[in-house]
Amino acid sequence: MKVEDEIYGQFEVAPVLKELINSAPVQRLKNVHQGGAIFLVNPAIKHTRYEHSIGVLFLVKYFGGGIEEQIAALLHDVSHTAFSHVADYVFENGNEDYHETIFNEVISRSEIPLILNKYGFDIATLTCNDYTILERELPDLCADRVDYTLRDLYHAKLIDKADVQKFLKELSVQGGYLVVKSEKAGNWIKEQFQRLNDAYFKKPEHIYANLQLAQLIKDALDKKLLQKSDLLCNDFEVLHKLEAHDFGRQKLNEIKTLTNFKQFSAKGGAERFKQRTLHPSVMI
Repeated sequence: MKVEDEIYGQFEVAPVLKELINSAPVQRLKNVHQGGAIFLVNPAIKHTRYEHSIGVLFLVKYFGGGIEEQIAALLHDVSHTAFSHVADYVFENGNEDYHETIFNEVISRSEIPLILNKYGFDIATLTCNDYTILERELPDLCADRVDYTLRDLYHAKLIDKADVQKFLKELSVQGGYLVVKSEKAGNWIKEQFQRLNDAYFKKPEHIYANLQLAQLIKDALDKKLLQKSDLLCNDFEVLHKLEAHDFGRQKLNEIKTLTNFKQFSAKGGAERFKQRTLHPSVMI
């Protein structure tokens, strides 16, 4: 099966990956926005967790990760709730890893274990700590971090496809880890990562959208207009549930039109977001 990615192009995947890509949990990610509620105030920024998952799969495969690491790459975000990290603000999860705390539960209740077993794998494949291309702690590079950095920058129109392709040529694997080939490339991605944090994650309108939606979801849960399990639906299904009530419909309209934005202070709001810095290793 050939898969098409907007920024990396077309690539071939193994049969087990084809079946996993077509599974309901992965297809759900097509309607879960990577940027949370940002699309409500900036409809042009509408890329999804599905696109990111395909991108991380591509990078792991491209840099020589085995089939098990490719499977883990594809599925690493499958437990993200509607609106991605908005759930972290709803449940006041400062580590921004709520989706990781429910990962095993989401996987076990899906058809994914059956698909894995069909091809001789099991769910332990998904949580192995040896996948050093896929995932590393900050400030290191990894496939997950490289993809969301490049993808978010691209969709925010801060870089273009030529920048993406140029940087990929500057990446290599050394000792099992992603590294850059030169200090120049390291400085470029470090600067772009900081730019992404400052101009995208911490853009006041984006903070407003994510925090206001988090508050709306909190209120809807308190009022029993939403159930916690509803957050395992996709963005549009949750929006539909919220819009079914006058309260939710009004609050969503206020978010989309930035009604209370002038009274909103990004200071303090920005401080609630996870602090990120990047210091890539340079090839020796």
